[in-house]
Amino acid sequence: MCGIAGFWKGSRLGPEDKKQLEKMTRVLHHRGPDGYGYHLESESGLAMGHARLSIIDLETGDQPLFSPTKKHVLTVNGEFYDYKRIRAELTCDGARFRTKSDSEIALHLYQRKGLDFIHDLRGEFGFSLFDAEKQRLLLARDRFGIKPLFYHIDGPNIFWGSEAKALLAHSDIPQKMSATAALHQLMHTMIPGQSAFEGIHALKPGYFLIVERNGDSLNIKEHKYWDLDFPIDTDRGPQKDEQDYIVSVRDQLLEAVQHRLEADVPVGCYLSGGIDSCSMLGLASAVQQSPVKAFTISFDHSAYDEAAIATEMAEQVQADQELLNLTHTDLYGENYIKTVWHAERTFYNTLGVAKWCMSRRVRDCGYKVVVTGEGSDELFGGYPAFKRDMFRHGYAADSPEARAFREQMEKSNKLFRGAILSEDFVSHPAFEARCGFTPSWIQPWMQTLLIARPLLHSNVLDELKDYDPIEAIAESLDPAFIEGRHPLDIAQYSWSKTMLECQILNWGGDRVDMANSMESRPAFLDHHVAEAAVQIPPALRIKDGVEKWVLREAMQNILPEVLYKREKFAFMAPPAHTEKNKRQAVQALIDTYLSPERLRASQLLDERRVLDFLHEYQHDTNSVSLTRKDALLNHLLCLSILQQQFT
Repeated sequence: MCGIAGFWKGSRLGPEDKKQLEKMTRVLHHRGPDGYGYHLESESGLAMGHARLSIIDLETGDQPLFSPTKKHVLTVNGEFYDYKRIRAELTCDGARFRTKSDSEIALHLYQRKGLDFIHDLRGEFGFSLFDAEKQRLLLARDRFGIKPLFYHIDGPNIFWGSEAKALLAHSDIPQKMSATAALHQLMHTMIPGQSAFEGIHALKPGYFLIVERNGDSLNIKEHKYWDLDFPIDTDRGPQKDEQDYIVSVRDQLLEAVQHRLEADVPVGCYLSGGIDSCSMLGLASAVQQSPVKAFTISFDHSAYDEAAIATEMAEQVQADQELLNLTHTDLYGENYIKTVWHAERTFYNTLGVAKWCMSRRVRDCGYKVVVTGEGSDELFGGYPAFKRDMFRHGYAADSPEARAFREQMEKSNKLFRGAILSEDFVSHPAFEARCGFTPSWIQPWMQTLLIARPLLHSNVLDELKDYDPIEAIAESLDPAFIEGRHPLDIAQYSWSKTMLECQILNWGGDRVDMANSMESRPAFLDHHVAEAAVQIPPALRIKDGVEKWVLREAMQNILPEVLYKREKFAFMAPPAHTEKNKRQAVQALIDTYLSPERLRASQLLDERRVLDFLHEYQHDTNSVSLTRKDALLNHLLCLSILQQQFT
């Protein structure tokens, strides 16, 4: 796992360009503290940098990597799995490898297969590959967006980096917050391809950016090479036996975990009290000869703490558990501010701060790599919002299934009403047109938008007066992967294309893990696992009111009984309103970053309206309303902190 940065200019490079490349690369030191590598071609205007975190091939794996003719140059952030088999096959075909690195297979595959080489790459990655013969630059990102990659285009010049801060380190790139992104962040949901900064774009998951030079201009093409493709509902064909789906999921998951244990350094596991991380630990423990190191977060609020179940799982598989107890002093203050800098976007809950603290503990224990459970809910129908949509739209309204579970759904997950679940049904015509219904996952954030939008500065509101963020989110979804699908498929797809990449894999994943030079490997998001999961009929993904039924059955003999039977519980940190000490801790941040003076100077938020919101928050006693306002408060704080840090 590493950090990459670079640019390709329409003019010859000069001495200043080397300094700029070094600045861009070194700001990613946290992603790659084990060494820097640079490649500059003055005549062609190419500059490529790499900050290395050494995990595989500790001796000869430095980058950039070059083809034997030096006509192809590669820098990679991430991991390619099953690389030993691929390397052996390529060697039999005459390839000569210079390193033992997993990254080098991409060069040889590209030379043999051209752009189709991407389909042979399995893992999580963001990379740049320059082809001098074709005068072509490729930027590519993994299928789910596990690894970040950003770019900026300025006339004949293109800049890229693993994080937006690498681009902002270049003096030619303006440091300006995006008004559109500010609105999206306040209402929690970003659009694929969006960053917090004007002119800086995130490469979308499952995409190439193909850049070719044509004289003094660039020809740039976005190319989708993969998407989460649920079968057309009427084309599913005969349903297989339930056991066939269970065995398929088990086999694919075991293989995915085996690949992610491949490293030249020790590999541990994140462990919460949920099915997903417990499954990862159970499979890893079965594969590894020695006890697995398991890292668990414990919160100081019983309603949000899952440590007891995690400990039961650790004891069951004889894992070596490391328990990190977190309080308000850990979740606010400097840790909060550092997490914002690394995430480069706002977050609604201090879970991201908690995970930043955990990745620091992992490194303190001498580990650089952990296997994690992200992606399971997306693939197997785990979120409460998915269950709600299944019963509202997946069955006839008066069917026995719908009637039997309607009351259950209205009672479950009450703790999170106002954040991950809406207390009222709301809809939007753009989602109704694109999806046939308004997915439950977007509804709480539509309600948050009603409160959030007026908090922006009047000048920003004027700029965005004709902009509908809900419509923009709906229209970002590819209709080719929605039309004809079951409502549960649509709910999972629409979430995966938005919230998975912009939230869970950002401040809940890579950005807070790599903040402490620690690589996380989410085995559920192996694309072979995903392609098996989409084949599971919706009625088996959520069966008899039980979410992730196939996964539960596949992992039944691995999981503790209490967890096998437990309803999905959203893993998050206790919100600030839940206890006095947390209110005091968040108030210290408010006093600094949402003070009248700061708001007046920002020109992004409206001073009076934000202060009125803070007054209402401090005097609110309704739990649902407080949960929503707590989420919005975090977004406001993060937005102000981001503005101070990067502009």
